[in-house]
Amino acid sequence: MTRLPDFRLETYFSRWEFTARHHLTASDAQTMTLGELLMLADDEDRRAFEHLPLGYTESCGDPALREVIAGTYEHAQAADVLCFAGAEEALYLAMNVLLDAGDHAVVVTPNYQAAETVPLALCEVTGVALDPDRDWALDLDAVKAAIRPSTRLVSVNFPNNPTGKVISAADFTELARMCDERGIHLFSDEVYRGLERDLARTLPQAADLCERALSLNVTSKSLGLPGLRIGWITCRDRELLSRLERAKHYTTICNSAPSEVLARIALKARTTILERNRALIAQNLPLFETFFAEFADLFDWQAPDGGCVAYPRYLGREGVEEFCTRLVEEAGVLLLPASIYHSDLTPAPTDRFRIGIGRAHLEAGLAAFSHWLRVWR
Repeated sequence: MTRLPDFRLETYFSRWEFTARHHLTASDAQTMTLGELLMLADDEDRRAFEHLPLGYTESCGDPALREVIAGTYEHAQAADVLCFAGAEEALYLAMNVLLDAGDHAVVVTPNYQAAETVPLALCEVTGVALDPDRDWALDLDAVKAAIRPSTRLVSVNFPNNPTGKVISAADFTELARMCDERGIHLFSDEVYRGLERDLARTLPQAADLCERALSLNVTSKSLGLPGLRIGWITCRDRELLSRLERAKHYTTICNSAPSEVLARIALKARTTILERNRALIAQNLPLFETFFAEFADLFDWQAPDGGCVAYPRYLGREGVEEFCTRLVEEAGVLLLPASIYHSDLTPAPTDRFRIGIGRAHLEAGLAAFSHWLRVWR
């Protein structure tokens, strides 16, 4: 494996995430306090948390947590679930288990950087770009054309980060079928599932569609609980899950016991939490519509299909990189410029930025943004 490059997003966040006054590019939904989450617990789980021994836990994850996770799928059992310390560990280990020198992977762009750079450190990779001129459409023919006899993996993310795109269920099902009939693992990042603006557009989970597909999820994004650091992969190929567990022995070994109980509580209450977060996004969207309508000469705005980030185009002459730098330095408003989503696999737009729509109390950030734009212009 070749050395991985710096993680652009995390490097940028290490400079600004906790120093900028207004974090307007958050990728997670509004979080809650420990007390608020415990209020959602049933008596059994509340007692389990209060009397929890702080010893090692099972490498695969707490059996009761895995049972709850399995219940969120149509065709999975607890034995088909493996828990990790967040989605990043799961993604990293899955790529290392599935791919080797001489293999080939197909990765849809734009994406979370590790979805591209980890496979690239292991094998040959072909990118297939969502088309910004066609509402970020995915060309299944392009995916098919990219597949080789050595292809072991196709990696996708819907609802997409950063574009918010959700493809049709028919296209997603066809993609799964295309991979399955060729013996290819479909790796599906589903961390924003449940935050679709139109729930009728919620995609099936890949692990429900075919046995060798892997569904990645986490408590961080749709549930808004990144502090728990609990992610999971669901896959009905149990031999593969066994290999993934053995790989985990070299990283975290096991998860945090308190976090696993809290994740269990959150997943049992997921209907309530997701309804709250969708309502917050629905409440926030008119604020963004009003903001971008006022500055229509500077921005091309489109609300996302799902998730809690959007990817508007910046139309100003000086370019989005200078724009975002001046905005955070002068107004304390943090956005993510297009360079964060640069791809070595495909051409990528250079005039866009990521903005978050899932946090509470965004009015102050948008007001500071508006004031700065008026003064700056």
